[in-house]
Amino acid sequence: MRPQHHRAARASPLTSSAACSLDDRAGGGRRGTGLLRRGSFAAERAELEAECQWLNKKLGTKRLLELTSNPALTNFTLPKLLWVRTHEPDAWKRVRHVLLPKDFVRLRLSGEYAIDVADASGTLMLDVAQRRWSQEVIDAAGIDSRTLPRVFESPDICAHVSARASSETGLVANTPIVAGAGDQAAGAVGMGITRPGAVSVTIGTSGVVFAATDRPALDPKGRLHTFCHAIPDRWHVMGVTQAAGLSLRWMREQLGLKEHGDQGYDMMTREASAIEAGADGVLWAPYLMGERTPHLDAFARGGWIGLTAKHTRADLIRSLLEGVAYSQKDCLDIIEGMGVMVDSIRLSGGGARSGFWRQMFADVFGRRVATLETEEGSAYGAALLSMVGTGQYASVLNVCNEVIHETASLAPRTAEVDLYARGHKIYQALYPALKVIQ
Repeated sequence: MRPQHHRAARASPLTSSAACSLDDRAGGGRRGTGLLRRGSFAAERAELEAECQWLNKKLGTKRLLELTSNPALTNFTLPKLLWVRTHEPDAWKRVRHVLLPKDFVRLRLSGEYAIDVADASGTLMLDVAQRRWSQEVIDAAGIDSRTLPRVFESPDICAHVSARASSETGLVANTPIVAGAGDQAAGAVGMGITRPGAVSVTIGTSGVVFAATDRPALDPKGRLHTFCHAIPDRWHVMGVTQAAGLSLRWMREQLGLKEHGDQGYDMMTREASAIEAGADGVLWAPYLMGERTPHLDAFARGGWIGLTAKHTRADLIRSLLEGVAYSQKDCLDIIEGMGVMVDSIRLSGGGARSGFWRQMFADVFGRRVATLETEEGSAYGAALLSMVGTGQYASVLNVCNEVIHETASLAPRTAEVDLYARGHKIYQALYPALKVIQ
């Protein structure tokens, strides 16, 4: 059945997580080809890490950081392109355009090649400070600049729905499409993280501490990502725990609670809440997927430390929740250490639904944390960007101030703050100790 035309639609916002899509026009067709895993996860990580090292040698680690505001990491787009060139040379010869997932959707909707500054920041090819492609990086990497799309600010209208896409989707022809943003930047808009001092903590599969800035603040050690925000003349710094909610999901599956779905998480947090803060000395290193902040180590490995025969699974669950919170505390401390102001923290993501975990974050951070009335995150932020792009609001700041409201907040508890401050210092000794035996 052909869908009905959505005549109420005023703009189509787009959002995506940063990955790589290749537009292959060999033979006159248009199709997207993804990056296929050829071997084990560890082998692929090692190959991508080799491409990062090649980039560092080619440009110099310091110069790459100066040009892109970020170090070479395996999750960025450029190392993946280099991987294709190295390991799939026949496919590489057919590449004509490079797009991120949402931008390929835009291409199919409009025929236009475009990307926003926020998502482009994660390609390792953008001059983040100047909000444009870095020709020096592109040339050094041997990338044809003609394969890259035009760069737009996130609220800008960059395309319109074509007649062909209208007939295929039911969207109204000529509907404007704003540039949109990646998931974190759009999610920050949806949470009202628009001004210096505003910080969000999002606990999904990964955990992200996101701080808005009015300048491109740079961590000289490259432990944080420095990206363009989805707001013109704004940037952000971002620390990432690779396995935040993933740690809890992994634990749920090991306990045989997967069949209970989200109720399995509630069962686990109830069990953990019966244990005193500090989990009787057990610590969790949440490195199930390597780690980004602060270690930049794709090969970091996790584990429990401090186990004795007296410990129970409730101790393990509580220590896991605390370990993730400690990891996010690492991110927050680095952000503050860079001189970035932090005056409010808003929590979101699946982890924020747990009142027990929310209170734990407040205690570990030693700061009041708030939640919002909306939980749509990235999709909501993308919709707000489209309202600005189509003139319904004058700016992203205006629309966020009008429609985003806090519903509840939790204050840190003095005794727990002191206990967790001591626990965090011990936690910070885990990675160096585990690194020795990797």
